[in-house]
Amino acid sequence: MSRRLSTLLVAVVPILVFGMLLSFVTVPYVALGPGPTFDTLGEVEGREVVDIEGTEVHPTSGHLNMTTVSQRDGLSLGQALLWWASGRDQLIPRDLVYPPDKSKEEIDEANTKDFRQSEDSAEYAALHYLKYPMAVTVESVDEDGPANGKLQAGDAIDAVNNTPVATLEEFQEILEGTKPGDTIVVDYRRKNAPAGVAEITLGKHPERPQGLVGVSVLDAPWAPFTIEFNLANIGGPSAGLMFSLAVVDKLTTGDLNGSKFVAGTGTITGDGEVGSIGGITHKIVAAREAGATVFLVPADNCAEARTADEDGIELLKVGTLTEAIDSLRTLSAGGEPPRC
Repeated sequence: MSRRLSTLLVAVVPILVFGMLLSFVTVPYVALGPGPTFDTLGEVEGREVVDIEGTEVHPTSGHLNMTTVSQRDGLSLGQALLWWASGRDQLIPRDLVYPPDKSKEEIDEANTKDFRQSEDSAEYAALHYLKYPMAVTVESVDEDGPANGKLQAGDAIDAVNNTPVATLEEFQEILEGTKPGDTIVVDYRRKNAPAGVAEITLGKHPERPQGLVGVSVLDAPWAPFTIEFNLANIGGPSAGLMFSLAVVDKLTTGDLNGSKFVAGTGTITGDGEVGSIGGITHKIVAAREAGATVFLVPADNCAEARTADEDGIELLKVGTLTEAIDSLRTLSAGGEPPRC
């Protein structure tokens, strides 16, 4: 072998090896960055993101965009270096996103469950703000339970065995006096449908001597119309605030956003408390790039939000649904809402 060839091989082989390392060796990191945003007042794939049926819905304008964080897993060394060098994405240890004691499927399932729960909480928070009355509300019906096919999620239970029930506690007190095999008569109201009566033969409760209905119920504000949220493949609970705002905007006159391009994020409870979320800086960047000029920030995220590239976007501080609505109305009127 000539000296020239030997020199060439010595030079080329390390480059080839390094190139293979960049391409085929994966690293235990996940890249997080700005994700897509969705206008909760608009449509996705021909369906309204927030679809209300059975009552008057008022026209809206402007935007109320929910924001997301993109997540890239299974990175090669080369990809990780590119994302890191871009300065746009953040590399974090994979174990922080996918704990080793849980499978990716389990985590994705939990995120989907959190998202569905955020939809329910968003509906309850909006109806609570709009002062709809409380009712004993069916949250879910067990597929193999005695009430399956007789009650539905969203039903309001008004009476059991001709005894009115106005709270969850009253409902539970009646059931404590039952046993498996008993038949109860439930008076209920159903959304977009006539009220009804259901006879339910109780099953055996796995932990208590009383009879089993096979429903999960809670005290919640109840309205006779339906609210559906039509976003798929979005995980986690952080869309709650923006969903609630869209419901309120559609059920009231005028525009909450003053025809502005508003974006935001935040979890929400059934009584309207706004909670902190992860990835706030990425979400602010995503909102700004989508065209937003106002961003609603959960109060507990304000310190971190101020570290984001916020050029051209106003950061409003919100702790409750009421505060978010008041801030938007104040801004539209030319006032000074609380800021981060």
